[in-house]
Amino acid sequence: MAILDRLYRLGGRIAGLLIILICVLISAQIILNTAGRVAPGLLPSTIPSYANFAGYMLASATFLALADTLRSGGHIRVSLLTNQFSQRGQVAAEALVLAIGLAFTAFATWWLGHLVMESRQFGDVSSGIVRIPLWIPQLVMTVGMALLTVAILHTLVDLARRREPVLPSAGDV
Repeated sequence: MAILDRLYRLGGRIAGLLIILICVLISAQIILNTAGRVAPGLLPSTIPSYANFAGYMLASATFLALADTLRSGGHIRVSLLTNQFSQRGQVAAEALVLAIGLAFTAFATWWLGHLVMESRQFGDVSSGIVRIPLWIPQLVMTVGMALLTVAILHTLVDLARRREPVLPSAGDV
């Protein structure tokens, strides 16, 4: 299972890189705007479709980070109630939540995959200056959701093996 943990961390690192790229892109756009006011015509005033690129990178980063965030205990959890349960009750509550989450994420992964195939089949592209095939950012979202689905299943298996809560709390991180 160490391979899976490395895969989740890779998704998290790629997400971090995408956030840095968003910062670079937006900073470059700000510099171009400023340069356009200071010395009009010297540089182009805009990066074509920069808002679309930033949005797609943000969506990709969000989805790719989900599995790593789950496994490292970064997701917000309401443990005020479950901390009052016995260890057996905590395991049961965690198993129920993980099973429900697994069903939802598997369903979402399936539909996102279907969306990618439809977008590719119909040749859907973005509406910006730079025409981006929509299946590309949708595929990254699908991969991120699939990673989350695997991470939830992985966590559920860990829970069944250990018979004790396995998700770290925010205070444990």
